[in-house]
Amino acid sequence: MSSVRNKSLFQVLVITGILICLNIVGSFFYSHLDLTEDGRFSLTPATKSQISNLDDILYVEVFLDGEFPAGFTRLRNSVQDLLDDFRSLNGNVEYQFVNPLVGSAEEIRQTQEALQKRGIYPVDLIVKDDAESSEKLVYPVAFLRYKGRERLVKLLENQTPGTPQQVVLNNSVSLLEYKFTNAVKKMQTISKQKIAFTEGHGELFPYESADFENSLSEFYDVARLNLDSITVIDQQIRLLVVARPRGQFSEKQKFVIDQYVMNGGRILWLIDKLSIGMDSLKNAPEYIPVDYPLNLDDLLFKYGIRIQPNLVLDLQCSKIPLPVGMVGNQPQYDMRGWYYNPIIVPGLDNDHPIVNNLDGIDFSFASSIDTIRTKTNVKKTILLKTSEYSRVQFSPMRISLEILRYPPEKDKFNKPNQPVAVLLEGEFPSLYENRVTAQMHAGLKELNQAFKASSKRTKMLVVSDGDVARNYVNLAKKELKPLGYNQYERYTFANKDFLMNAVEYLIENDGLIASRSKEVKLRMLNKQKASAEKVKWQLINIGMPLLLLGLFGFVWFWVRRRRYG
Repeated sequence: MSSVRNKSLFQVLVITGILICLNIVGSFFYSHLDLTEDGRFSLTPATKSQISNLDDILYVEVFLDGEFPAGFTRLRNSVQDLLDDFRSLNGNVEYQFVNPLVGSAEEIRQTQEALQKRGIYPVDLIVKDDAESSEKLVYPVAFLRYKGRERLVKLLENQTPGTPQQVVLNNSVSLLEYKFTNAVKKMQTISKQKIAFTEGHGELFPYESADFENSLSEFYDVARLNLDSITVIDQQIRLLVVARPRGQFSEKQKFVIDQYVMNGGRILWLIDKLSIGMDSLKNAPEYIPVDYPLNLDDLLFKYGIRIQPNLVLDLQCSKIPLPVGMVGNQPQYDMRGWYYNPIIVPGLDNDHPIVNNLDGIDFSFASSIDTIRTKTNVKKTILLKTSEYSRVQFSPMRISLEILRYPPEKDKFNKPNQPVAVLLEGEFPSLYENRVTAQMHAGLKELNQAFKASSKRTKMLVVSDGDVARNYVNLAKKELKPLGYNQYERYTFANKDFLMNAVEYLIENDGLIASRSKEVKLRMLNKQKASAEKVKWQLINIGMPLLLLGLFGFVWFWVRRRRYG
């Protein structure tokens, strides 16, 4: 009897010792097995490569710490899980969570002033309980330092009016890997790649595209390029941006662009098909738009795209002020939905990294896009399209603000999902195949260039609205608003995020932007059902384990009495 007892005790001590040793050894390593359906705890290959190449200390200071509601606690824990994953790949990753709202009133004030100098501002969070709601300031940002360089990462996405907070938090969690890895990549990059904006055809003025160009210049070398001054586009220019041209492209200029594409160049086309803007309607009771004489239709057609001479109307749109009367000498305005300014919200079924998890994008007088079959293999992906409550008007047409004075005829909005942004990828045919003149050949020969009838594998994006890249400008007040800011709605839409994602996808080849497609599925708790079944689940979660433990003890006691009694 004594030997059996000693043997059992020895076995317990051995197992306990092994567990203690494993726990001590495991504390020096971080790893996990991801069994989730959506792979939320698995890093993409591009992220693993980027983090593994860190050869110096990456210090991350996260300001999201303290007592939060469940959603923000989940965001905070997701950040920590991600940084633990990074540290398991590379020991140079160090991080710290900081609560900037701890200390005396004076200390908190000094901390907030110091954060503001670094461009870090709080978010006013409304905390809702069952009986009441309260306000709480949070700083959902992280500050990264690497080799003397610094980057700010915004952890929380903007909340579009009407979007539940849980959805915003879920999108924020989904984008954490991309945001952190992209910030690390930008700090590791020494030489910047080149982007050129075309000019000479009435494109957006520098002050109109200032916010877009300034945002790009943080990561790329941005310049303006007049196609009349060159014979060939330098292939060191990784991306050509054609931003809302108004004037005609000559055949020589089109040939230069065509051969740039044939040599692997990438292009972002932001094209207005019809000449129409809000200024046109302010100066006349009605306006008849006409086609811009761009002379680009045949070039785009050859690449697989046709921008239709029409305008799309959508009941899902932004609002403009409509004069409805006078009070004294002051005009009175009412905000009405302007169908020609559709708010394009990427569909839930569209997981392309350019538009995945994006908020609404503010368009103005956009046209629909048709895709054309090409002789070479060109993949066409519709990135953005109107809602199911949309229609089209073909040129010629009359446009007037008077349509806002009457309720919309919803039965006429029966042309849903009109494409307004299409991505093209593959090998493009040249517009000038069998059409190259002797003068063109002579020009190429002088530059030691050969004509190419088919491109290398490359890509381009066509958007049927040039104003999608135009930031609001008040020249009289010398006031410039962020790209996507709507002066009437006083809300900033996701125009900049869309264009920055597009540029990164068109330029980069490392697959990092693919991490934007990671989707963390939202499994929301039914609060009404949880409240109604509260006692039931309390009994299951508390009573059931106690019952099973008691049953096990009784069986164990009975077995021991039978064996040793």
